[in-house]
Amino acid sequence: MNTDRLNAYRVMWTLVMYDLPTETKQERKVAAKFRKDLLKDGFSMFQFSMYVRHSASAENADVHKRRVKKSLPELGKIGILQITDKQFGQMEVFYGTKAQELPVGPQQMELF
Repeated sequence: MNTDRLNAYRVMWTLVMYDLPTETKQERKVAAKFRKDLLKDGFSMFQFSMYVRHSASAENADVHKRRVKKSLPELGKIGILQITDKQFGQMEVFYGTKAQELPVGPQQMELF
């Protein structure tokens, strides 16, 4: 079994952070479509305007980054950040003063 595929420095997380205008009905529709596109591509909500996606490799993470770029709305501010699983695992998350567990990525299984 190739353990390099499960290496915490090879497994990637893609974070998409955004702030989109929602003052008009059309702007809300565009913002909802962008959010739905993220969900359809396997992203999960981390915070209201921040979505994360686990990928088995940097190459796979790049595929998802390109998909996000294709669905960018005309207006608003969007940031895309890719970090390793090791870096993601070092994040400290709090709900108020109580520490929370980080979301766990899917376990990879390789069949021969």
